Amino acid sequence: MAERKNKIAIIALVVVFVLPVILAKVALENEWFNKAATNRGELLSPPIDFAQDFAKLPPLWRLVYVLPEKCDATCRNALYAMGQIHIALGKHMDRVEPLIITTENSELAALQVIPVTTANHDEIALGQHKELKTLQLPKKNVNEMFKNISPNGIFIVDTLNNGMLKHPLYPEKEQAVQASRDILSDIKKLLKLSRIG
Repeated sequence: MAERKNKIAIIALVVVFVLPVILAKVALENEWFNKAATNRGELLSPPIDFAQDFAKLPPLWRLVYVLPEKCDATCRNALYAMGQIHIALGKHMDRVEPLIITTENSELAALQVIPVTTANHDEIALGQHKELKTLQLPKKNVNEMFKNISPNGIFIVDTLNNGMLKHPLYPEKEQAVQASRDILSDIKKLLKLSRIG
């Protein structure tokens, strides 16, 4: 009788302690559930190193966009989104700098006026959004910076000048608005976790 109780106790121990570990391992290997990633953008591994070209800039979080040679609807949506995201940050605006990287080939005229249809059907001049900063860099520096990834996106860069997340661009306004919400969500989470910048 005592021997039978010992066997039951051992089986119970195995069921209580070993079986959950085995089930967890099988679940992880078969990806039966979403891992704890909550960011909306693409996590960059390794991150993009902006340190050399951003060395003289103050230690702030940044939204970075590279102005292309031809600024089409996708580009205009990106420029507009960066300004709107910055405004939406409210009291945290001073911790984030929307930065547009330009090169000798960028369509600089796009920085003068961004055609955006508003309720009054007028155009919004970029100059009215003083929060958008520009940084002129040689094309070769930008190519070196983005040697492992396409520069077509809005990048979240931390206070140590590491490009951590990339968000895609969209030519359709509705998609661009949703993407802006995703960027805002990610930057707010990062600001909440960061004590720097």
